[in-house]
Amino acid sequence: MPGPGGLPGGPPQAGDRDGRARSLGVKLAIVSGKGGTGKTLLAVNLAWSAPQPADLLDCDVEEPNCHLFFDARTLRREPVSKPVPELLPGRCTGCGLCARICQFKAVAFFGKEPLIFPDLCHGCGGCMWVCPAAALRERGEEIGEVEVSETSRGLLVQGRLRVGQAQSPPLIRAVKRLSDPNRLVIVDGPPGADCSLAAAIADCDLALLVAEPTSFGRYDLELALSAVQRLGLRCAVVVNRSGRGRVDLRAECARRGVEVLAEIPESQEIARAVARGRIALDMVPSLQPIFAEIWSKVLAQTMDGRSERRVPRHADV
Repeated sequence: MPGPGGLPGGPPQAGDRDGRARSLGVKLAIVSGKGGTGKTLLAVNLAWSAPQPADLLDCDVEEPNCHLFFDARTLRREPVSKPVPELLPGRCTGCGLCARICQFKAVAFFGKEPLIFPDLCHGCGGCMWVCPAAALRERGEEIGEVEVSETSRGLLVQGRLRVGQAQSPPLIRAVKRLSDPNRLVIVDGPPGADCSLAAAIADCDLALLVAEPTSFGRYDLELALSAVQRLGLRCAVVVNRSGRGRVDLRAECARRGVEVLAEIPESQEIARAVARGRIALDMVPSLQPIFAEIWSKVLAQTMDGRSERRVPRHADV
């Protein structure tokens, strides 16, 4: 297979526009309304066919699996903690301000002292800020780890949430902090349309939504599109397993003013490649022009519209 950016009719090289080699500095998020739509398939093969070495961030921290497709060399692992309040004995006056300010019900009042639920805490620090007696202090609670690896195409950074932990956004943000903003970055986001999605797409140039042409696929796409558009981020769609169902996703996307960049066909060869942990582009040559088209359109949207880039609201939830 040709090297990155060498696909037939492939995307422009990093220096095509001004004649000088330079970094793209584009951050692309791959997301979906539900699991199993082909999000990781798209992220991994986009990283493999990128026009220059890219950082691949696996932000599906409950079940990261991008590493299954690369012969990666682990460089380091780091624990990740989130800040939670801790009650200092003998200081609480029982005013209840900490419980009233917490919008996530992580602090509740029973009797004369607050009861703290670390699993519900989002680490905003509001309870400690309003406490007039300074009865709360911050402590770190480990929620998982980040692992940085090196592949033949660039860095792979992935997060792993500890079993029993419910708050993934702090871990997702820790994964994203380890990427270089001046490099090409591909984020394999979590499925769904909740605060984890907001954390994954924050500060990205484009959200690429993956959907299947089925009734369930359309419903989940509508949820994800609503969330991404409400957060104010540019987005586009790739239809995976095209031909599997009879639902016209292009009509739904046209109604919302969202471009469908490409369609990946339903294919046993692709399914076999994924099941074996192989790069689909290597196993199914017919995918090469499809991914070349995706890259060409992605770079056209992001590099021509950087001034329109918007940072999603509520990204730190």
